[in-house]
Amino acid sequence: MNTVSVDNLWQIVTMADIAAKVPNALAIGPFGSDLRTTDYVADGVPVVFVKNVQPNVYCPEGGRFVSDYKAEQLAAHKVTPGDLVITKMGLPPCVAAIYPDDTPDGIVTADIIKLTPNRDCIDPRYVSYFLNSSSARSQIEAFTNGVTRPKVRLGAFRLMWIPLPPLPEQKRIADILDKADAIRRKRQEAAKECDDFLTSAFNTLFGDPVENPNDWKETTLDDVAHLQSGVTKGRNFADQQTVAVPYMRVWNVQDGHLRLDDIKDITVLPNDVEKYALQEGDLLLTEGGDPDQLGRGAIWYAPIPVCIHQNHIFRVRCDQQVIIPEFLSALIGSPKGKRYFLKMAKQTTGIASINMTQLRKCPVFLPPLPLQQQFARVDRQFEKTRGTLNARFDMVDQLFNSLVQRAFKGQL
Repeated sequence: MNTVSVDNLWQIVTMADIAAKVPNALAIGPFGSDLRTTDYVADGVPVVFVKNVQPNVYCPEGGRFVSDYKAEQLAAHKVTPGDLVITKMGLPPCVAAIYPDDTPDGIVTADIIKLTPNRDCIDPRYVSYFLNSSSARSQIEAFTNGVTRPKVRLGAFRLMWIPLPPLPEQKRIADILDKADAIRRKRQEAAKECDDFLTSAFNTLFGDPVENPNDWKETTLDDVAHLQSGVTKGRNFADQQTVAVPYMRVWNVQDGHLRLDDIKDITVLPNDVEKYALQEGDLLLTEGGDPDQLGRGAIWYAPIPVCIHQNHIFRVRCDQQVIIPEFLSALIGSPKGKRYFLKMAKQTTGIASINMTQLRKCPVFLPPLPLQQQFARVDRQFEKTRGTLNARFDMVDQLFNSLVQRAFKGQL
């Protein structure tokens, strides 16, 4: 390895160094001309997509497959247990996980970097934790292109540096972080159980949303709500009087909840504040992103007195004499809503988006208002429970991140 020595026998090495002496160790997946939709089969060799890679965890759910014959043609893009799979694009890019031991050899797509570490001197877990840490983020931001869909340049990724202690110390650090990460994941599992409970409550009250077994009246979203796009960023106001107000950006709007720990201000005209101001009960929906995130949205419960939203977010204001926001949010986020948006969305290079016209035509059904209100009460109680869980998770997450930062400074 070409290295620079640092204190305590640690070295500074590059990702190319980590892959040194291993044939075909650092590569990206096949491009569209090499892997087409028609190549996928019901079962066979698994294909690794961005959605399968979460920080330090590989998630095979929802995966696709190619035949053994096609996999042989793409052998240069093969990934085996113990390899690192790293997202080449996304928000954020360079999310890393280890391809697990209980998974057969697979093929990575063009949006994935495969890294096979030299096991003689590298513990893959150590590298994965580093790539997912804030210690690596400044480097990653420096070699990505794009704003809404940042993309990693592979040539620059090869030169990304990492502080590397001797192998026994890597293993010790990885063991500590494994135990801490396990605690975090238990919190996440508890939050998922809450989500599953709410889905179960919805289906119990209303039946399968796709089938509408109660044959309730169906209409379109435009008939039961007022829809509004948001304010455009980066406008030139010349000498006009402006004001700065908090605003919701895409990052704030998650699937079923809002992230309010990082709210930024935007400069707008005074009349923009009135036009785009959020009201309690408004449903916020993002216009695009990963295909499986279409229909992502959450309800605004007015935690900030004055707040507006950006143009990549739709504001849906319900006619609450007809439809309740909590019910509508769950319906749009259900398989019924997901199927509609996937069918109607424009998709390019892994990004899917919907426009205002398509959103207006979104089909909804209308159960009796008292039944919707009953679900809303369950949903609000659920929000309190999830809020408590999220607060605890944030505390655990902060402790874990602090531990990670200390790890890569040699302070564990």
